[in-house]
Amino acid sequence: MNKLAILLSAALALSACKGEDPQVAAAAQAAAREQAAAPVLQQYEAAVAEQKWELARSHADVLQWQHKGTQAADQAMQDYDEIKAKAEAAREDRRLVGLWGYDDVAVKKSGTQKTASIYAKDRVDVDGSGAKSVRLIFRDHPEWGRSAYLVLQAGDFRCPGGCKVQVKADDAGAKAMAATRPNTDEAIAMFIEDERALWRLARKSKTIEIEFPVKAGGTRTAVFEVGGLDGTRLPKWD
Repeated sequence: MNKLAILLSAALALSACKGEDPQVAAAAQAAAREQAAAPVLQQYEAAVAEQKWELARSHADVLQWQHKGTQAADQAMQDYDEIKAKAEAAREDRRLVGLWGYDDVAVKKSGTQKTASIYAKDRVDVDGSGAKSVRLIFRDHPEWGRSAYLVLQAGDFRCPGGCKVQVKADDAGAKAMAATRPNTDEAIAMFIEDERALWRLARKSKTIEIEFPVKAGGTRTAVFEVGGLDGTRLPKWD
């Protein structure tokens, strides 16, 4: 029992001791409870009007937990399932947005390099040394242009003279895309040649799976939850 309920119960008991009409006292108690719930209901309605679904759900929960049985709580509960679903969707959208990282780096005398990068949902063991991160990067370089590539934390790709990766977006079938592994040891990277097609998939899909060949033998698959990609961060790509 919360503090307000204790005080109201004590007031009702005191009224009874003084010989006051219990019905009048009960009505006064109900009115006081509604008055206490009213500001929370106003906050709930304001959050709904502004489509702040997570905040609206929070206020609805407060009404249900602290002001249960009031008309204000009953009113909020009428649309609770819908508000809850929208709040969960908003939280998921925020989670997906947070998976992406963006960088703007000045390139001497050339301009600015812009990148959007995301780590695979699960780590991948590419060489038997244990599961490690795989990253997908979209890059807009003032001299080298646009490119998309995978980066391994360990192991290496098997892509002599070029190869193919299999790309699957959501529930669609896999599509082969040409790829190349640069002849350098500075970074364990493999470029996907049709970077514009991969970008378009990332912009309209929830997940992308990329199956790629590895030096240790066979292929591995990295799954990227791309649904939160902000296209405005690489404005020349759309």
